[in-house]
Amino acid sequence: VRLVESGGGSVQAGGSLRLSCVISERKSRYYCMSWFHQAPGKERELVSTISSRDFEYYSDSVKGRFTISRDNANDTIYLEMKKLKPEGTAMYYCAAAWGLDRMVECPAGRQTRGDFPDWGQGTQVTVSS
Repeated sequence: VRLVESGGGSVQAGGSLRLSCVISERKSRYYCMSWFHQAPGKERELVSTISSRDFEYYSDSVKGRFTISRDNANDTIYLEMKKLKPEGTAMYYCAAAWGLDRMVECPAGRQTRGDFPDWGQGTQVTVSS
């Protein structure tokens, strides 16, 4: 499975970006797709997830500002980011986990990077103050 992110860039605080993640194939009809971010010197953190049943999760730091969505026809996951803050500067990664169990636990938001076997290369987001 290949995941390819795009849409990153440089914006001023308060600005918006939309990230995209194209998935080459789906291993299962049941899945959990996610966005993580990783700032320099920090651990990779879960930002948002969406399951194949359209249940969503958002971390507290982005709730109300980010929206995750999926387009099955184009095998693409999106992350709409609004009111961006300088602390949002990071590499953003798309990741996928497959199977019924992963779908059920998807909205819980307790996953770590080890729960997702498939990853993209990341897209850089830089927010200036």
